[in-house]
Order: sequence, then structure tokens, then C-alpha cells
Amino acid sequence: MPAVSKGDGMRGLAVFISDIRNCKSKEAEIKRINKELANIRSKFKGDKALDGYSKKKYVCKLLFIFLLGHDIDFGHMEAVNLLSSNKYTEKQIGYLFISVLVNSNSELIRLINNAIKNDLSSRNPTFMCLALHCIANVGSREMAEAFASEIPRILVAGDTMDSVKQSAALCLLRLYKTSPDLVLMGEWTSRVVHLLNDQHMGVVTAAISLITCLSQKNPDEFKTCVSLAVSRLSRIVSSASTDLQDYTYYFVPAPWLSCKLLRLLQCYPPPEDGAVKGRLVECLETILNKAQEPPKSKKVQHSNAKNAILFEAISLIIHYDSEPNLLVRACNQLGQFLQHRETNLRYLALESMCTLASSEFSHEAVKTHIETVINALKTERDVSVRQRAADLLYAMCDRSNAKQIVAEMLSYLETADYSIREEMVLKVAILAEKYAVDYSWYVDTILNLIRIAGDYVSEEVWYRVIQIVINRDDVQGYAAKTVFEALQAPACHENMVKVGGYILGEFGNLIAGDPRSSPLVQFNLLHSKFHLCSVPTRALLLSAYIKFINLFPETKATIQEVLRCDSQIRNSDVELQQRAVEYLKLSSIASTDVLATVLEEMPPFPERESSILAKLKKKKGPGAVSVPDLEDGKREGGELNGGGERGPDSAAMSASNASTPSPSADLLGMRSAAPMSAAPTSAGSLLVDVFSEAGPAAPSAAVNDDGFLRFVCKNNGVLFENQLLQIGIKSEYRQNLGRMYLFYGNKTSVQFASFTTTVSCPGELQSHILSILRLNVQTKPVEPVVEGGAQIQQVLNIECLTDFSEAPLLNIKFRYGGALQNLSLKLPVTINKFFQPTEMTSHDFFQRWKQLSQPQQEAQKIFKANHSMDTEVLKAKLLGLGTALLDDVDPNPENYVCAGVIQTKGQQVGCLLRLEPNGQAQMYRLTLRCSKDSVSLRLCELLAQQF
Repeated sequence: MPAVSKGDGMRGLAVFISDIRNCKSKEAEIKRINKELANIRSKFKGDKALDGYSKKKYVCKLLFIFLLGHDIDFGHMEAVNLLSSNKYTEKQIGYLFISVLVNSNSELIRLINNAIKNDLSSRNPTFMCLALHCIANVGSREMAEAFASEIPRILVAGDTMDSVKQSAALCLLRLYKTSPDLVLMGEWTSRVVHLLNDQHMGVVTAAISLITCLSQKNPDEFKTCVSLAVSRLSRIVSSASTDLQDYTYYFVPAPWLSCKLLRLLQCYPPPEDGAVKGRLVECLETILNKAQEPPKSKKVQHSNAKNAILFEAISLIIHYDSEPNLLVRACNQLGQFLQHRETNLRYLALESMCTLASSEFSHEAVKTHIETVINALKTERDVSVRQRAADLLYAMCDRSNAKQIVAEMLSYLETADYSIREEMVLKVAILAEKYAVDYSWYVDTILNLIRIAGDYVSEEVWYRVIQIVINRDDVQGYAAKTVFEALQAPACHENMVKVGGYILGEFGNLIAGDPRSSPLVQFNLLHSKFHLCSVPTRALLLSAYIKFINLFPETKATIQEVLRCDSQIRNSDVELQQRAVEYLKLSSIASTDVLATVLEEMPPFPERESSILAKLKKKKGPGAVSVPDLEDGKREGGELNGGGERGPDSAAMSASNASTPSPSADLLGMRSAAPMSAAPTSAGSLLVDVFSEAGPAAPSAAVNDDGFLRFVCKNNGVLFENQLLQIGIKSEYRQNLGRMYLFYGNKTSVQFASFTTTVSCPGELQSHILSILRLNVQTKPVEPVVEGGAQIQQVLNIECLTDFSEAPLLNIKFRYGGALQNLSLKLPVTINKFFQPTEMTSHDFFQRWKQLSQPQQEAQKIFKANHSMDTEVLKAKLLGLGTALLDDVDPNPENYVCAGVIQTKGQQVGCLLRLEPNGQAQMYRLTLRCSKDSVSLRLCELLAQQF
């Protein structure tokens, strides 16, 4: 870089800065700045032409004023004029002013681009670097259009100086991140890759950042970089600190370049070439060996550089997951860091070991450090390190150590930080269920969990323990006895009351033989908690009371007296009042046989993926678990009508059929699906990739319907996700009404401005046939600004007026980094969402089937199976459709028949469904008969894509 001569000191600028610093008040500073602005404006508008030095001085003053926080609305043209100067200092100030103050939409961009082109073609390396820096700093789409094809040529040209190549590589990287569609490497690909062999280490370091970004988007085009990267890494790792003197940092040769090379290799699978793979394994072994050597310096910079390379090497070993020896060595090396005095190293070691624990080769090696990890959980002062220790315990858990780990996590819960208690509770619940050999231990663990951290036990946890107790006869008596004892504590958490009310209502008879837990004792114990509970819990207890009347007729008079009191039948809450009145009437007029039928024991719940696991995945954030994993889990789990697992209260209510649906009854189980968390839990989560490597998505208004079909048989999940935005959906439907919650999550660190959403009804939805609108959608406005990492919610109220086939469209517009983003999605509102299940006998079904015999009332389709023909998955999807799945109706037991009524405001449409699978041919025949022909066709079209 040219030296600045003494005459370029700009004494006037120095005096102005001194005056500003000497101002005694804000008012004095503003007065001095206004005086200077007036002077500069007069100089620029004066008749006398200013020389380059004066322009430079005044532009510098404007820059300084802008940096103080004041707006600058003139001087841009003078800065552009400085670009044509042949003096380095004047050109430098011009480019600096443009980089800081010129907007990418400015009218001067064309003039600036012309000046940049002149400098790029000048072959003066200093001027070329200034021009490239300006392009990278502004980084606008206009500049990408103008220079995206020119910069690769400069980068690979043989006569380009090394400093210019470095600037060109980084400039191209910036343009690729902002406008990836404009940066097309094409013919330059192989020549850019071969920059890894460049003799200048600075060029290699800059080029590898570019190649890594390009490889992540187009791995096949750049796969030749693997062998070159291994070769370069081998030369660095095997070199002595004196071989690369200019790039040795505290006795560590080229640490930044080594880390970048190791990160590049993580974009690809292990090399197929045996020689390349052998050389890479040798490099990784050398890095692990060097970590064991005594340090060559006591400075922290030396250990930081050495450990940075080590951790990247371990990440690569974990990524390959194919070398048992290296995985075990990496685990042992990380184990040494677990007791290091440096907190950051302990954190990173715990985080890396979490990943190692999932490998079959290193799982046992990780387990050897269990005592150290438990000690870290108890003694670490930093909460983030304790959280990583809890994650590692969760990851290393198996049947051999489950009881020890669960006991330690329960012990830690009593003093755990509030910020991680909910996640700890979920992990304990999952481990207790997953590794429970003795289900009495599972029951004890969950009840202990509720006792220790009841406020953080979500509904998913106590729903799950009830489902397991109902599904396992061998644990029901023990669960009733244990929960009865737990309820006798003076202070009892409300979640314990919920579990106790449900289990005693179902299985209290199993412990009623003991005088200490006689029916009246059980009832009095539950009722003593009644006045302390919230409305939903009181509603559940009332359901338990009516169950008691069926189980223990001797309690009938006592319970009726409770139901008859004014505090129940005249309760201000309509849900409690209705339950009390209806249960009282039911117990008074129904015979013993009718009561036994209506209030019979709950049937076993269908086996499915634990909703606790799904909640933990959501809580870990969108970057920590891939969306397909979550979707597959839910698909296999088979949610009822998409609403997650049945809540016990809703199950009891559907069994007794004695109450009108209400939000507190949670008939659809909607509360079990928590809103998505937008905040990542750790700096090591995959969400970091969004900030570091991924460019923003190009604006697009095309309708995206990729996620639409996934929601035909379910109501909750992630509707859409890209690098900027995640949209989650949670919906519930009752008769002809629906409510949809949309969650918009900002995955970046930059706020979304001017955020607006509109819902439109295309095609038939907006047409009026006999003046009847088919679907009425009312939306509530959203916040106009979504902060980085934040999430906002929007509520949609939906009313089905008559049958329909097209879905509403959601249009989202917002500004990200100044660029307008436009997105259109199909909202998953389909006609089957308004199904009400209908139970029918075999006789009734086929009688109705024959009545719907007109050709236009039937729709049939024979199609190839798109998914596994698993029986449980098929049943779950048919239930998720919203119909009732009828057992023992079809003469062929392998066929499935369903019945339901679609509720619209204007009419009810009866629907019968028959699905005939052919396992050998992997084919289905789907037949639908509905009282309205358009509904038959639409349902057949939707369902054929689900199986």
C-alpha cells in the first residue's frame, strides 16, 4: 500500500476533530457541526473549483460527522469525483465514503460502477484492491449484475498479483452470499479449485472460504477440491513452525487455514480414493498426536490456535463416523478436556462428546466418562456448561446406566436453573420411558418428577404416564397405590392431582380392598384438593367422581351431594356447571347397566411415538433437529386428527359423552402441541450455519404447496421453512368452525421489517354460486417487525359455509436486509377438516352404502402404494382424516371402512369410505360414497396421495 505523505495530514480535519472533542455540551457540538456543514456546502456550491486535496478534506469531514450519528444528505457527487483521481489517498477516501454512505438504490450507482470498471481494468493492484473492497462492502444486486462475470476472470488470471487475488476471492464470496443466482462459476470452477495449490498462503486462505461456500451449494461441481485440500492439509500438518514463518501463529503453522481446510472436508463424505483417505487419516492422527505434546508456549494464543485445529479435526472424525480407532482417540482426548481449567474447553468437549455418543464405535468410550460428567452437572458454575453436561448424560444413556443417570438428573433438578428445568424434565421423562424394564420404576420416576419440578412438567409428560399405565395391566394397581400415597402429602402439585384423579378414577377399585384406601377415603382425598385447583383440573376431578359412582356404588350419595351443591351446579364457569348438572342427572336416571356401559374403563391407547420426544425436538430449536425427522416421527406416530396424543381429560369426556365441547376440555388434544421455539439453545446448534454460510432466498411469489399434502391427515407441524423463515401451524376444528394458529419464526439475526400477511381465497372460494360464499376466513393482523431470532403468532378463524375443493392462499411480504421478500403458500384447509366421526354397525354401514348407489355419488381410484403399507400407520392416517374407523364391519378383515359427516353451515354431507389394500401387488383400491358428488371426488383425490 502506498505510504501517506506528510502533506496529506489534512490539518483542517484535525482542527475540526479537536473542536468537536473540546465541546462542553451536546448543544455546542451540534452548533459546531452545523457551522462546518454550512461551510462545506458553500465550498461545494461555490464558483471556484476545488482541487482534489480540498474535496478529500471536506469529504473526510462529512464522513466524520456521519460517524458521530448525524445525517448527511450532500457530498455524494464530490466523493464520486474523487474516484477518478490518480492519487491513492483521494481515491481511497472516495471509496470509503461510497462504501459507508451510498445506498444500493442510489442514482449514482451507475457512475460508481463506471469508475470501478476503470480501476479494475487499470491493472494497478492498489486501485484494483480499492475497487474490489468497495464492491464487497456495498454488495448490492446491481453491483453483482455488473461485476459477477468480471471478478472470476481477475481471480484466476495468471498475471494478477496475490493481494488482488485475495481481494477478488473475498469479494466474490460476498456477492455469492447476497446474489447466488448471479454468480455462475461455470468454466471457472476447476481453475478456482486449483487455487488451493497456489504458492501464496494468503490466496489459499481467501480462496478456501469461497470454495467452502460454493461446495455447500454445489458439492458435485467442486468435489475435486477434496484431494487438493487433503494434500494442502498434509503439507501444513507435517511442517515445522519454522517452515511457514509468515503464517505461523504462536508456534502453530497456519491455524486459520488448517481450520478452513478441515471445515471444507466436512462438506463431503470420506474420500473413495484409498491413497487420499490414507493421507487424510494420517493427518488426523498427527493432529491428535500433537495435542498430546507439551505446549511450546505458555501463552493462551498458542493453546487457542492448537485447540481450534484439534476440535475441527474431531468434528471431521465425527462427520465421517467410519474410523473406530480415530473415534475412540477423539473421545479420550475430549475426556481430558472435561476437567480442564478453561470453561470454554469444557463446554466444547461436552458438546462434541454428545455427538460422539451417538456413534456405535465410540458410545462405550463415552460412557467411561460418566462420573466426570455427573460431577460437572453438580459443580459447574456456568449454566451453559451444566446444560451441555445434561445433554451428554442424555446422549450416553442406555439400559445399563439408565437408572443411575435418571437418579442423578432428578437429584440435580431440585437445584437446577429455571432456564433449563423444562428441558431437563422432558429428558428425564423420555429416558424413564425408553429404558424402563420395570414399569413400577417408571411410575415412581414420573411421580417424583412431578413432585420435584411440577411447574415444569408439561401436559405431554402426565398424558404419557397415563397412557402407559392404561396400556399395561401389570402396573395399574401399583400406579393407583403409589399415586394415592403421593396425594396424601400436605402440599401436592396440581399435575399430581391430575394424574391422581385420572388413575384413581380408572383403577381405584384395585386398591379399594385396603381399609386405608377405601372408596370414601379415595374420594375424600381427591375432593380435599378440589378447591385448590384450576378449572381444567376441577373438570377432570368431576369426571373422576362420576367414574367413582360406577366403580363404587356406595359413594353415590356422597358424590351426588357434592355435585348438587350450589358451588357446582351454579358455578360461574360454564364448563364446570355443565359437567356437574349432566353428571348429576346421569347418575340419577341411568341404570347400573347404562352407567357401566357409558363409564366403562378406558380402552388402551394406540401405540405411537411419544409426544414428549416431539416436544423436546421442538424445544431444541429449528436448527437442532431437521424438519423431516420431526415430520417422519409424527407420521409414524399417527396423531388422532393431527392433534397429538389424546389428553386424558378429553378421553374421559369422549367416553362419558356427557359434556359439550369447550376449550378447557381440550377435546382435540391441541394443548399438547407447544408453539415452536425460535431461540437456539447453544452456539453450537446448526442454526449458526444460517448466519455464516447461507445466503438469503431470492424473492419469489410462486405458490409453494410442498407442505400442503402433509397436513391432510394432521393439524400440527412445520408448514414451510427456508434459510430466513420458519412457519409453524397448529389448528383445531369443531363442527363447521376452525381456528388456525400460524407461528412465524425469524431464523436470522436481522429483523424483518414491513412484515405483512394476507389470506386470499382463489378460484371457487371467492366465486358466488347462488350468492353463497364457500369458505369464510377472518385473520388478525400481525406485528410489522419480527426481530432476529424472534417468533410472532397470527390467529385465523375459519368457517365452512358449504363444500369446497381449493385451499386459501397465504401471502407473506417483508423486507430483509433492504430486499423485499415475497412468499405465497397454500394453507392446509381441506374439506375433511370438518369431519365429525360417526360410529355405525355393519348392518347400518352396508345399508347406507347401498342407499348411496348413484354413479355420481361414488368416486373410486386404484393406485400404487406411495408409502409403507403398515397396518398401524394406515389406521392412524384414517383416524387423522377425521372419520370413525369401524372395526368388524367389512367381511374381509384386511379392508378398512370409515364413516363420518362433513359439517358445513348450510348442510351436512354423509361420507362412507372403503380402503382395500393388496399387499402382494403393493396397490390400493379406494372407494368413497358421499351424499354430494363433488365431495366424493375431492376426498378421493386427497386421500389417494396419502397412502
